[in-house]
Amino acid sequence: MKQLTVLATLSIALLGGCASMGASAPAKSMNGMLVGANQMTLYTFDKDAASSGKSVCNGPCATNWPPLMATDSDKASGDYSVITRDDGKKQWALKGKPLYFWVKDSKPGDATGDGFNGAWRIARP
Repeated sequence: MKQLTVLATLSIALLGGCASMGASAPAKSMNGMLVGANQMTLYTFDKDAASSGKSVCNGPCATNWPPLMATDSDKASGDYSVITRDDGKKQWALKGKPLYFWVKDSKPGDATGDGFNGAWRIARP
Protein backbone atom coordinates (compact mmCIF):
# COMPACT_ATOMS: atom_id res chain seq x y z
CA MET A 1 0.00 0.00 0.00
CA LYS A 2 2.86 2.36 0.84
CA GLN A 3 4.34 1.82 -2.65
CA LEU A 4 1.01 2.73 -4.24
CA THR A 5 0.85 5.96 -2.22
CA VAL A 6 4.43 6.86 -3.20
CA LEU A 7 3.69 6.06 -6.86
CA ALA A 8 0.51 8.16 -6.84
CA THR A 9 2.31 11.10 -5.21
CA LEU A 10 5.16 10.89 -7.73
CA SER A 11 2.72 10.71 -10.66
CA ILE A 12 0.83 13.78 -9.47
CA ALA A 13 4.09 15.72 -9.04
CA LEU A 14 5.27 14.77 -12.53
CA LEU A 15 1.97 15.67 -14.15
CA GLY A 16 1.89 18.99 -12.35
CA GLY A 17 5.41 19.75 -13.52
CA CYS A 18 4.51 18.95 -17.11
CA ALA A 19 1.46 21.20 -16.96
CA SER A 20 3.52 24.12 -15.68
CA MET A 21 5.97 23.62 -18.55
CA GLY A 22 3.06 24.03 -20.98
CA ALA A 23 2.46 26.93 -23.29
CA SER A 24 5.05 29.59 -23.55
CA ALA A 25 4.41 32.99 -25.09
CA PRO A 26 4.34 32.91 -28.90
CA ALA A 27 6.62 35.96 -29.06
CA LYS A 28 9.34 37.53 -26.97
CA SER A 29 10.68 41.02 -26.48
CA MET A 30 13.99 41.87 -28.13
CA ASN A 31 15.37 45.42 -28.35
CA GLY A 32 11.97 46.89 -27.46
CA MET A 33 10.03 45.00 -30.13
CA LEU A 34 8.29 41.66 -30.34
CA VAL A 35 9.89 38.87 -32.32
CA GLY A 36 8.84 35.34 -33.18
CA ALA A 37 10.74 32.18 -32.26
CA ASN A 38 12.91 32.83 -35.34
CA GLN A 39 13.84 36.24 -33.81
CA MET A 40 12.24 38.05 -36.76
CA THR A 41 10.29 41.25 -36.09
CA LEU A 42 6.53 41.03 -35.64
CA TYR A 43 4.07 43.67 -36.86
CA THR A 44 0.46 44.74 -36.46
CA PHE A 45 -1.80 46.07 -39.22
CA ASP A 46 -3.81 49.24 -38.55
CA LYS A 47 -6.74 47.93 -40.62
CA ASP A 48 -7.23 44.98 -38.24
CA ALA A 49 -9.85 45.95 -35.65
CA ALA A 50 -8.58 45.07 -32.17
CA SER A 51 -10.51 42.26 -30.50
CA SER A 52 -12.59 41.57 -33.64
CA GLY A 53 -11.12 38.08 -33.77
CA LYS A 54 -10.41 38.63 -37.48
CA SER A 55 -7.49 39.39 -39.75
CA VAL A 56 -8.17 41.53 -42.82
CA CYS A 57 -4.78 40.56 -44.28
CA ASN A 58 -5.56 37.51 -46.44
CA GLY A 59 -4.54 36.23 -49.87
CA PRO A 60 -1.73 38.28 -51.46
CA CYS A 61 -1.51 40.43 -48.32
CA ALA A 62 -0.72 37.35 -46.22
CA THR A 63 1.92 36.30 -48.77
CA ASN A 64 3.80 39.55 -48.05
CA TRP A 65 2.84 39.66 -44.37
CA PRO A 66 2.90 36.04 -43.18
CA PRO A 67 0.80 35.56 -40.05
CA LEU A 68 2.34 34.37 -36.79
CA MET A 69 0.60 31.02 -36.96
CA ALA A 70 -0.83 29.16 -33.98
CA THR A 71 -1.79 25.51 -33.76
CA ASP A 72 -5.25 24.17 -33.05
CA SER A 73 -4.10 23.25 -29.55
CA ASP A 74 -2.65 26.70 -28.70
CA LYS A 75 -4.62 28.60 -26.08
CA ALA A 76 -4.90 32.26 -25.15
CA SER A 77 -2.59 33.36 -22.34
CA GLY A 78 -2.12 36.81 -20.84
CA ASP A 79 -2.21 39.44 -23.61
CA TYR A 80 -2.02 36.76 -26.31
CA SER A 81 -5.10 35.32 -27.99
CA VAL A 82 -5.70 33.00 -30.93
CA ILE A 83 -7.91 34.06 -33.83
CA THR A 84 -9.26 32.02 -36.74
CA ARG A 85 -8.29 33.30 -40.18
CA ASP A 86 -10.57 33.28 -43.24
CA ASP A 87 -8.88 30.05 -44.42
CA GLY A 88 -9.66 28.38 -41.07
CA LYS A 89 -6.04 28.42 -39.85
CA LYS A 90 -5.12 29.88 -36.46
CA GLN A 91 -3.08 33.05 -35.84
CA TRP A 92 -1.68 34.67 -32.71
CA ALA A 93 -2.85 38.14 -31.70
CA LEU A 94 -1.52 40.54 -29.07
CA LYS A 95 -4.13 42.56 -27.18
CA GLY A 96 -6.59 41.60 -29.90
CA LYS A 97 -4.35 42.67 -32.83
CA PRO A 98 -3.18 39.86 -35.16
CA LEU A 99 0.61 39.48 -35.48
CA TYR A 100 2.54 39.21 -38.75
CA PHE A 101 6.05 38.94 -40.16
CA TRP A 102 7.25 40.96 -43.21
CA VAL A 103 8.82 39.04 -46.11
CA LYS A 104 11.34 41.80 -46.82
CA ASP A 105 12.96 41.50 -43.39
CA SER A 106 15.95 39.29 -44.14
CA LYS A 107 17.60 38.82 -40.75
CA PRO A 108 16.80 39.12 -37.04
CA GLY A 109 16.63 42.76 -36.01
CA ASP A 110 15.41 43.99 -39.42
CA ALA A 111 12.32 46.18 -39.12
CA THR A 112 11.86 47.36 -42.72
CA GLY A 113 8.09 46.96 -42.56
CA ASP A 114 7.59 49.60 -39.86
CA GLY A 115 5.36 52.33 -41.28
CA PHE A 116 4.86 50.52 -44.61
CA ASN A 117 1.92 52.12 -46.48
CA GLY A 118 1.26 54.06 -43.27
CA ALA A 119 -0.55 51.01 -41.88
CA TRP A 120 2.04 48.55 -40.52
CA ARG A 121 3.64 48.96 -37.10
CA ILE A 122 6.28 47.09 -35.13
CA ALA A 123 4.56 45.07 -32.43
CA ARG A 124 5.80 46.17 -29.02
CA PRO A 125 5.45 44.46 -25.65
